[in-house]
Amino acid sequence: MEMPTVGIPRSLLYHQYGVLWETFFQEVGIEWILSPPSNRELLLLGTQAAVDESCLSSKLFLGHVAWLIGKCDYIFVPRIAGYPCGGTVCTKYMALCDLVRNTFREKRVKLAEWNVDPGNKDYEFSAFVSLGQSLGIPKTRCAKAYWNARRAFRMYLFAEEEKLRCASEKNGMKILLVGHEYNLKDALFGKPISDYLSLQGITLLDASAANERDMLNLSEKISDLIPWYCNKILVGAVERYRSVADGIILMSAFPCGPDSLVNEIIKSRVKDVPILNLIIDGQDATVGLETRLESFIDILSMKKAQEKGFA
Repeated sequence: MEMPTVGIPRSLLYHQYGVLWETFFQEVGIEWILSPPSNRELLLLGTQAAVDESCLSSKLFLGHVAWLIGKCDYIFVPRIAGYPCGGTVCTKYMALCDLVRNTFREKRVKLAEWNVDPGNKDYEFSAFVSLGQSLGIPKTRCAKAYWNARRAFRMYLFAEEEKLRCASEKNGMKILLVGHEYNLKDALFGKPISDYLSLQGITLLDASAANERDMLNLSEKISDLIPWYCNKILVGAVERYRSVADGIILMSAFPCGPDSLVNEIIKSRVKDVPILNLIIDGQDATVGLETRLESFIDILSMKKAQEKGFA
């Protein structure tokens, strides 16, 4: 039996779960292809396909899907409707399958769906078994592949946490980058910011790499009213690393509703560390962005100089 080819959009949840998915496909013998790193052309493709009210991250995801159409047998589209430990999720997580299916309905795209919905007893394990079976893989093989993928994913998460711990202990200026992985790690949205800061000799602390369970508890020290699971983790990371960071950059994509509300909470309740709120709007020019980053670095440098003067 010839195995189908699955296309994976290199966007949104891929930046969080890519290792998990790729290992599973490898273990069951499914060939996959990735869409290229994000660029202006992909964003334009997604913008043309999406409704105007969509957030920039959703538009970019649709651009990655559009690129994959015709290059594979199935397009992998994940759906997360919640997490076992509670907390709500952004509606785009819940609606991705319907969004893709309706946006590209004339092209009759075949989807390989990964559906995690704890409220309906659809947990991660069953999501992978259903995914594999829909592609012709026996259940026992899917189960074994899942546990191997989960093991590889745990090792990846541990390595990311260790990198964050080591970075937090370095000398010199440190900036905590607070944003979802699909923004921070994206080649079009987050990488230019990380690259610019790194070139200035600044150590970057990635809030999205923090341990989820620990951050959920810490988030309540800043606010116990935040309903969104992913945002609570980021707020917990702010609480955990605010004492070692010289500055905090809040990065979100326009016009993200949950991020805009949570960022206001952070700015109003975290007063001991300078904060820069960056909203990525998809504009071509990066000069304005670099100017804001340069000004923020100057502020942090002056603050450190003043603190040394009073020491």
